[in-house]
Amino acid sequence: MMEEVANDAPVEKTCFLDMDACYETFDKDGDGKLNLDDFRLICKALFRNDKGHIYQLSEEKARHMFQVFDQNSDGFIDKDEFTFCWNHWIKVIVRPVSAFLVVDVQNDFISGTLNISKCNAQQDGTEVVEPINRLLDTVPFSCVFYSLDWHPPDHVSFIDNVHMRELHPSSPVSADKAQAHDTVVFAGPPPMKQRLWPRHCVQDTWGAELHKDLKVVEHGVKVYKGTNPEVDSYSVFWDNKRLSDTSLSHQLRARHVSDIYICGIAYDVCVGATISDALAIGYRAVLIDDASRGVSVPDIQATKDAVLADHGVIVESHEVLAMVEGRDRRPELGYKLAMELKKAMKDNQ
Repeated sequence: MMEEVANDAPVEKTCFLDMDACYETFDKDGDGKLNLDDFRLICKALFRNDKGHIYQLSEEKARHMFQVFDQNSDGFIDKDEFTFCWNHWIKVIVRPVSAFLVVDVQNDFISGTLNISKCNAQQDGTEVVEPINRLLDTVPFSCVFYSLDWHPPDHVSFIDNVHMRELHPSSPVSADKAQAHDTVVFAGPPPMKQRLWPRHCVQDTWGAELHKDLKVVEHGVKVYKGTNPEVDSYSVFWDNKRLSDTSLSHQLRARHVSDIYICGIAYDVCVGATISDALAIGYRAVLIDDASRGVSVPDIQATKDAVLADHGVIVESHEVLAMVEGRDRRPELGYKLAMELKKAMKDNQ
């Protein structure tokens, strides 16, 4: 829910361009410090969409964020504390550095051996291509990444490879009776749960290629995952056992990315695992709903619930441009950033 259009919109457009002007604008009594009421006004000016509508922010979350920047806990944000707030919070909210991550829009997931239209949710993977291409054409992302499942032929997740490895006695199904989408437990060590899939996205095959209609921008970076035959890899950040990471984290840090927009296939598997990791690492993460398709309706809903619970945001593709340009500023992402700053300060004590 949003309040009515605020009549002080021109004020926020100017005050967030200069730190001193911002501080003076919200220090209403001119005493050189900001109290909680002043901070609420900052939040009211910050958290708006591109039409000037103000996003509601709970009293509890406003107080939590205020306490992050009131570093000496005296009930005020003085000029030095505001300098930190300005550099590490307000500037990021107003001028985010945004990455676009397109997850696994590959032939096998769309019309090949693991065609998601034949799974429980019966969703058409080709439907992600048009919104993704439109975003690539219209939104000035700082960087673009494409992830690809890139499995060796003897990969542990393939149903036809289940006899290649010993099962643990606790496995709920035997190798002889296992079917695609079942979960088995391999012996390890340590024992490892594994969901079994049809053979898919084998390295250097047609099925592993990005869909022919997907736009691949000149500066886009491909990130390969699932290359270790002994462990699956849903997230674009880590394999499922957290034994190794991909190049994604390093590349995001090198580009000083603050926000990650994530979409693709499958919503409730690799897309969901990736945004979960992005939020856990500390990024402001946005899931693009109409540019993602999945396997199971209940699991898709569970993915959405998990994203929202961790202060991520779920949007439609038409909302992305204003957010990337800093004209649509969501309180969930502001709160997420404040809590990450709090955690970092605690770790550095």
